[in-house]
Amino acid sequence: MYPGWIQWHAGRLVDGAAFMFDLNLLAVFARVAEAGSFAEAARRLSTSRSATSKAVAKLEIALGARLLNRTTRHLSLTEIGQVVAGHSARILEEVDQLEQVVGSINEEPRGTLRVSASVAFGTLHVAPALADFLTAYPGLKMELSITDRLIDLAEEGYDMAIRVTAEPPLLLIARKLAPVRRKLCGTPAYFEKHGLPLTPADLVHHNCLDYTRSGEHGLWRFNGPRGEIDVPVSGSLHVDDDEALSQAVLGGLGVALLPTFIIGKDLQDGRLQAVLSAYIPVERHVYAMYLPSRHLPVKVRAFIDFMIARIGTEPYWDRDNMTVAMATGAAARTVAP
Repeated sequence: MYPGWIQWHAGRLVDGAAFMFDLNLLAVFARVAEAGSFAEAARRLSTSRSATSKAVAKLEIALGARLLNRTTRHLSLTEIGQVVAGHSARILEEVDQLEQVVGSINEEPRGTLRVSASVAFGTLHVAPALADFLTAYPGLKMELSITDRLIDLAEEGYDMAIRVTAEPPLLLIARKLAPVRRKLCGTPAYFEKHGLPLTPADLVHHNCLDYTRSGEHGLWRFNGPRGEIDVPVSGSLHVDDDEALSQAVLGGLGVALLPTFIIGKDLQDGRLQAVLSAYIPVERHVYAMYLPSRHLPVKVRAFIDFMIARIGTEPYWDRDNMTVAMATGAAARTVAP
């Protein structure tokens, strides 16, 4: 039986007034249709045969149609009754699902949450968040795997994966955690020695250190004032890890396109300098990805919501870089081409 306050307007007038009926009537009728008798339906509903019969009669009045063929020994569904019985079952199933969803929202996350995170983002931003997250949800335990390896969530038993990508897999549900902004960077000492590039074409005169997992070796892509630009580059180092690449740039070896979630603090503290700010590389995003299911587990929702709140609408690693970018742009304009 369902709460009487959940009502559905039948759209009919009875004695000059709009007639209403609640979901209890559908629940009773569904039980009668399933049991094949008022007595058996009443037993399953823990009510009387008379109350069960009256509920079905009230539903028939509301719908303006006979739902049952009644004899002293036999009860059968009319054609309309068969249709209503089918719809009633689906409506009640939806109500059950709604109650489960509402209940899960209020439920305390428990159990073990298994998460796979990419190496750089997982090390720098997921791992440092775990103490606060697990303190907030003491009923949870967590297993974190730091790897850039492609994983099969279902096969390997992970609840979710956190990855940096331009296009998440079609078979997974993906929620954006943050934009991935890449800046063209070098040390102030490097630019003092080799000069500031004022356009992407100037990169031909620089040692461009390449990230080999981008899929386009020796080609950097920017969004300029006139649209997308592909720039051929060359340099003395090719690396398959952004953190390792950032260390080479910090050492003064050359310039590279680096994600701000790795070098945000270096930009803020002046160890690195961003150039060509008018030519922003094509963005990717950090996604939390999980298998599609009718009900998202509470523990997965809790962790995603926690990370979104922690990172913020403007990621915390980018918040103080606007001033740095503006200062860099002003300095670039003072250099003669």
